[in-house]
Amino acid sequence: MKLRLPVCKLCRKQQVKLFLKGERCKTKCPLDQEKKKTRSFSKKFKFRKSSEYGFQLKEKKKVQVFYGVTERELQRYFEAAGKKKGIIGEELLLFLERRLDNVIYGLRIVPSRRMARQIINHGDIFVNDRRTNRPSYQVKMNDVIFLKCKSKFYSKLKEMAEKGKKDERLTWLEFSPEKLSAKIIRLPARSDVTVPVNEGLLMDFYSK
Repeated sequence: MKLRLPVCKLCRKQQVKLFLKGERCKTKCPLDQEKKKTRSFSKKFKFRKSSEYGFQLKEKKKVQVFYGVTERELQRYFEAAGKKKGIIGEELLLFLERRLDNVIYGLRIVPSRRMARQIINHGDIFVNDRRTNRPSYQVKMNDVIFLKCKSKFYSKLKEMAEKGKKDERLTWLEFSPEKLSAKIIRLPARSDVTVPVNEGLLMDFYSK
């Protein structure tokens, strides 16, 4: 799946808002206008129902687009989730939630996960005083994450951190906007996952 397509086109394919552009998705989303057109169009025409496999594939692609992961990465997460004691579908989503790029985005200091990956790839993010340039890094309890002070993004992200809404930040993090640092105070639960996905369909897709 091409993850570098225009983000609005990715949302239109899934027919659901995935907030890939952050705040702009709340006010200027072409999908809102398309839904109005679709309602009037669907009254005139009847569409063929998707198969069970079609629904499973749609859920898989939705998760890929939301977290910005490849097919190979998602497959690896499924295999790792199978080794856990919990429900495989839930464990898969929790692996994705604990990705470093998702955590940086969850602090609401960047407008999208795509920009979070860019900052991490530049080597500007430190975890426990060690430079970490892997967006897929799995955060752990008590990990301390902060942005390098000499980063070219520092002033811009500090401004965004001050404007960011506290109630939209990840609740399992303790964030300091003044220092642009965060600490993992607990691991995420299924209720912390914001992507509208049926993990049962996702598990069925990979169980075949």
